[in-house]
Amino acid sequence: MADLNGKEKMVNEKVISPAVIKRLPRYYRYLGDLLRNDVVRISSKELSEKMNVTASQIRQDLNNFGGFGQQGYGYNVEYLYNEMGKILGLNKQNNIIILGAGNLGQAIANNSDFDHNGFHIIGLFDVNPKLIGMTVKGVEVYDIDMLADFIASHDVKIAALTLPKSKAPKVAKDLADLGVKAIWNFAPVDLSLPDDVIIENVHLSESIMTLSYRIHSREQE
Repeated sequence: MADLNGKEKMVNEKVISPAVIKRLPRYYRYLGDLLRNDVVRISSKELSEKMNVTASQIRQDLNNFGGFGQQGYGYNVEYLYNEMGKILGLNKQNNIIILGAGNLGQAIANNSDFDHNGFHIIGLFDVNPKLIGMTVKGVEVYDIDMLADFIASHDVKIAALTLPKSKAPKVAKDLADLGVKAIWNFAPVDLSLPDDVIIENVHLSESIMTLSYRIHSREQE
């Protein structure tokens, strides 16, 4: 299976486009809201009105994984929510370490949504002696020199990088060499790693620049 960086993913020999994969967490979020509001079933049309996605697109997306709907009934919300969680791998525990225990790293560690969705932060790492030894939501900040031993003794699924641009490439390479296969990259730099390492980039500055463009484009209309 390939990563989401412009490539396609295989599910039961079927090609799933990155665009579809990017929409899956949104389906999961909306279905979770419906479930909490005691909605038992929903049609693709009703779901499309809530998500601002066409009913046809919803049916096409879900058909990639089996469809899940019934003619004349629609979708059972609880069932579809649980199945979507399995597709996203949320029915298993995904251990995360965070490289960089500054403001952003601590904010991620304090996010309670992760535990609810099967993501378990098990360690933070930093070089700053003022941060080493402290705990964030009960999770210890370790000296980065302990990284190799920690990974060797823990099942680390994901490493989040909240590091300066200059530090991220080397740390990412070290993580890959240590066997970490998934990196959640918040550093404003493109990483060059082996093909078997999955990278999900979250470039905050690029996101705010996109918003700025849309604001100024609207002002010029």
